[in-house]
Amino acid sequence: MLIETPYKVGETVSLKLTSGEEVVARLEEETSEAYTLHKPMVLVAGQQGLGLAPFMFSVSQDAKFKVNARVVTCVLKTEKELASQYTQQTTGIAV
Repeated sequence: MLIETPYKVGETVSLKLTSGEEVVARLEEETSEAYTLHKPMVLVAGQQGLGLAPFMFSVSQDAKFKVNARVVTCVLKTEKELASQYTQQTTGIAV
């Protein structure tokens, strides 16, 4: 059985929502009521494989989002390669 390392505030995490979407974001805060996320992105399937797209297109891409904890089915630390892709896409810094 694989046991994941716990995630911490400030790390890149992946959240699975009850809608089926998978969100990758920087975790700013976690309470029993909500997750505060910075620069959330959703996984999308493309011709080249998986990619990342903005969670919402109608708001500033630098916004912080509060996601109700009731719509989150699980949260885990994002896999290293995808976390690096997320960092590069959101900051322009290649890891």
